[in-house]
Amino acid sequence: MLAIFDKNVAKTPEALQGQPGGSVCALKDGFLPNHFSSVYPGAVTINLGSSGFIACSLEKQNPLLPRLFAVVDDMFCIFQGHIENVPFLKQQYGLTKTATEVTIVIEAYRTLRDRGPYSADQVVRDFHGKFAFMLFDCSTKNVFLAGDADGSVPLFWGTDAEGHLVVADDVETVKKGCGKSFAPFPKGCFFTSSGGLRSYEHPLNELKPVPRVDSSGEVCGVTFKVDSEAKKEGVPRVGSVQNWSQQI
Repeated sequence: MLAIFDKNVAKTPEALQGQPGGSVCALKDGFLPNHFSSVYPGAVTINLGSSGFIACSLEKQNPLLPRLFAVVDDMFCIFQGHIENVPFLKQQYGLTKTATEVTIVIEAYRTLRDRGPYSADQVVRDFHGKFAFMLFDCSTKNVFLAGDADGSVPLFWGTDAEGHLVVADDVETVKKGCGKSFAPFPKGCFFTSSGGLRSYEHPLNELKPVPRVDSSGEVCGVTFKVDSEAKKEGVPRVGSVQNWSQQI
């Protein structure tokens, strides 16, 4: 899976930006989308206009951690992995027996966006299993990314030469677009356009960037660790539905 989001839609943490060496303009002349399509000829590709680009392929995947793709009411979601407590989540979100993991993620996000009774960290924490997903809501221009607490499903993110966010499960694809400005997506975390990167395991703590050193000994992006001493203020649920959707 691959997603490229314009920097005005999803701004990556400053610590992940500006690593010198190798980054390109991922969207210029379709550079990274064309590369992805050459590696995965049967991929589903969707141009999001000024917001960016997403693509999903069912080729070359781990059968134990399958990829799923769905579009519901202008919400695009790519899910990879397996959720163990699907029956509980179907009941919680009022879904039918035929609902799959990807539709559960979409409905969980919709509930969160529309001022449901759950906090963002609780929504992701309720997913038990091995997973990673990326979601884009066209109506609010909101990006929602998450990975499980163990990093069981490969997911990488970074910034290209223009500061756009690049996300993929293939490290070589991310490296091609971001050079050294990339890293594995942090374990036990989620990212949204307006709320930035947060830990759903430790939602009251700040995350601190730690320089990441690659196999050759060079600094390559950053990892993010929970800062046990720095607390963050909670986001109150006030204002209109639109305002709340922008605080997810």
